[in-house]
Amino acid sequence: MLDTWTLLIIDDCAADRKIYRRYLLKDLHQSYQILEADCAEEGLALCKKIHCDIILLDYCLPDKSGLELFDQMQQEIFNTSVPVIMLTGRGDEEVAVQAMKRGALDYLVKQHLTQDVLQLAVRNAIKQSYLQAQLSKTRERQRLIATTALRIRQSLNLEQILNTAVVEVQQLLKCDGVMVYQFATDKEGEIVASSVDSYRTIALCKGRVGNQNQEETKTRGHRDMENSFPASSRHPITASSSLTASNSQSPHIYELGLCNRLSLKEKFNTESNLVVPINLSNNGNPTPKLWGLLIAHHNSYERQWQADDAQMLNEVSVQLAIAIQQAELLAQTQAALAKEKQLNVFKSQIIGTVSHEYRTPLTSILAAASTLVKYSEQLDEAKQQKFLGIIEQKARYMSKLVDNMLLVNQFEQEKPKPKPIQLDLFQFFSDLIEQERETAGERHELIFKITGNYHGFCGDRGLLQQIFTNLISNAIKYSPNGGTVEFNLIGKESQIIFYVQDWGIGIPMADRENLFQSFSRGSNVDTIPGTGLGLAIAKTCVELHGGNITLSSEVGRGTKVTVTLPKVLSINQLSP
Repeated sequence: MLDTWTLLIIDDCAADRKIYRRYLLKDLHQSYQILEADCAEEGLALCKKIHCDIILLDYCLPDKSGLELFDQMQQEIFNTSVPVIMLTGRGDEEVAVQAMKRGALDYLVKQHLTQDVLQLAVRNAIKQSYLQAQLSKTRERQRLIATTALRIRQSLNLEQILNTAVVEVQQLLKCDGVMVYQFATDKEGEIVASSVDSYRTIALCKGRVGNQNQEETKTRGHRDMENSFPASSRHPITASSSLTASNSQSPHIYELGLCNRLSLKEKFNTESNLVVPINLSNNGNPTPKLWGLLIAHHNSYERQWQADDAQMLNEVSVQLAIAIQQAELLAQTQAALAKEKQLNVFKSQIIGTVSHEYRTPLTSILAAASTLVKYSEQLDEAKQQKFLGIIEQKARYMSKLVDNMLLVNQFEQEKPKPKPIQLDLFQFFSDLIEQERETAGERHELIFKITGNYHGFCGDRGLLQQIFTNLISNAIKYSPNGGTVEFNLIGKESQIIFYVQDWGIGIPMADRENLFQSFSRGSNVDTIPGTGLGLAIAKTCVELHGGNITLSSEVGRGTKVTVTLPKVLSINQLSP
């Protein structure tokens, strides 16, 4: 079916108008609705009342010249001129030049006019006008897209980029709302930006699907959606009949995974929505990464999406993808720099701690060894054993220091996954307490108390040993005058609780907030040696074990550290 074009003939000669009408209605390539006027005033009135696609304008009119009417129409009716073909009975080249300068698309002499000439001239004028209109529209669209892209890419903050994008695209398409939907690898996808707040309530998957549980539904739903939008595709998703009609090929409608018997297609792929994928470059991989969707919404009863709308949304999605990738790259760079800075601070703390903490025991070891070498024959066995004891004690301290440094460094680099086994807590802690008694000496009394059901515990032996050893050694160390150190184990139905209580120097209130951070110590430790790593290591081990640790203390009256651990670790805490 041919498109129908509205054509206005302004000519004071009725016979000529009849000929033009007959010629044009015989055109097999175009269909016309033809209007007629016999003077300038009537022609101007028709132009103001009815939109005309093309005008045949006689140069000689009874009330004014065709050129004067042409000027008046351009000033009063339209900013961009309707295609005008000037007609005259004389072959006046000067008139032709003036008409063309004013914007007329063609100039025909009546005495040379034939059916073929008129039909071809009108068709060419329509075609040229259409191409100019399309070019102007394309330029304006590119200008708007460039302006939108510039505003989107003014920031490197991802949240600001997305919020700017939805606002700018809504203005660009003049639609009711725009949203950005991001896919997630380990959870439901979500709307991360919207120009309309109500869109934020839309969820991807809820409840169960058939016999699948919710976790399976989330995983399958996300996988199906990614497969539903081939990364290499730039086709919009819409149900708009106008878009189908305007394209040479029907738009791709992708099947989406079922979620609670409602697919994403049913949520977003309606006549109200125009949807395009947001694809990021994939580290040189020819297949880009599907990041999410850019969705424009408009009431389907008020608007039908056009091919131009889809093309603009596609072009904006490309610019948005570039902005997202730049923001993510910046965030990764900043995170890497922050981690490197933190690592440098940590290395400086290690160097400072090693330099300080190694110097004193090393001096004691060298002094004891030197005394034994020089005066071994003059020293009785008791004194020799004393010096050997000093060497052993200081060497153990230095070895422990190195072990703690390596452990903290391991935690900083990558926290290990627990490897749980069934443990007899009574035997486990009894053995550890006996080891501590051997090194604690006679000035400290270690007491072990048990209450409740401690059976059925499954945990990581190494982590549990680190927690116990650091808490007990701290309790002994910060009770320099000796005394009692209690270790209490309390068994509950699904967890165990143990605490270490000492009656030593205690911790000032101002120091307690940072005590679980590496290299933090109380301000009242005086000359008591230490690195400030014990509580940090204990806290990390407790958290790896899915538990929590708390501390209460009073200066001069001691400290109590309480640990709560689950009897069985949850599945997401176990190593694969």
